[in-house]
Amino acid sequence: MSNFAFNNPAFQQQDPRNAATYPGAPQQAAPQAGTYAPPPAPTAAQAAAVNANLEGMYAAPSAGAIETDRMTVEDTIWKTVGLFAVLLATAVVGWVWTASTARVDASGNLTADLTPWIVGALGGFVLAMVVTFTSRKKVRPALIFGYAAFEGLFIGAISAWFETIWPGIVMQASLATFAVVGVTLALFASGKIRASAKMTKIVMIAMLGYLVFSVLNLILMWTNVLPAGQMFGLYSAKIAGIPIGLIIGILVVFMAAYSLVMDFDQIQQGVRNGAPRKYGWLGGFGIMVTVVWLYVEILRMIAILRGNN
Repeated sequence: MSNFAFNNPAFQQQDPRNAATYPGAPQQAAPQAGTYAPPPAPTAAQAAAVNANLEGMYAAPSAGAIETDRMTVEDTIWKTVGLFAVLLATAVVGWVWTASTARVDASGNLTADLTPWIVGALGGFVLAMVVTFTSRKKVRPALIFGYAAFEGLFIGAISAWFETIWPGIVMQASLATFAVVGVTLALFASGKIRASAKMTKIVMIAMLGYLVFSVLNLILMWTNVLPAGQMFGLYSAKIAGIPIGLIIGILVVFMAAYSLVMDFDQIQQGVRNGAPRKYGWLGGFGIMVTVVWLYVEILRMIAILRGNN
């Protein structure tokens, strides 16, 4: 089990005895029965032509993703950059929309138009589910771009809301997110960290537990079961003077960082499997899902820390 965005045979380790099951997977020709007859020895002219052809192939530039129509790490990186460019563009819209409607009343409470927040969150969730459950049959880049646009709207709105309450928090969360992503990528590229079956099971169990906790927290907040003044619900509760949200936040950052390791590992597996080039969009989609989750968790953790001072 891993990032649901990579729930596709193209990113799974293939059994060499079986053909891959994703669309466009390279197939191995079945051996034919019969006697083997060695080919005739080439003539001098034929040998010279073969050597000239080989020299031309060595001199030519290496075939890229476009020429081979196969997934590569470099092509996946460019696709990921394009998706984040869309996210940033719509994040500006969400930011301006929310910031322009933010007001602080006489009691010090912040009010703002939450339309971009709600629309972005719901739209992103729906498209994420559609992309995930339909990617086994067909990869649809348009839906992935739509997901990036909705997520940008959500990220811009929630960032503007937090920034109004705690000025400078968005810069702090952004730098922390870049640091976690950069360090994780550097360690993975150097071969110092890799995803293991045992650690993956532990992290996935922890992620499921965290999901249950988050859903329970939302239910308690919506039903007004928790005492007033706890902006983040159970996250605002304290143990020995330390907010639970801060403790959980540190664990969640670790889980998100390890999820990035799994994302990078499965992208490499997709390249080794010879997946079609279009599957690079799924790779970019999976990385975006993890990075957005990481940013939101860091944003909340910093908000709890600053609100506690």
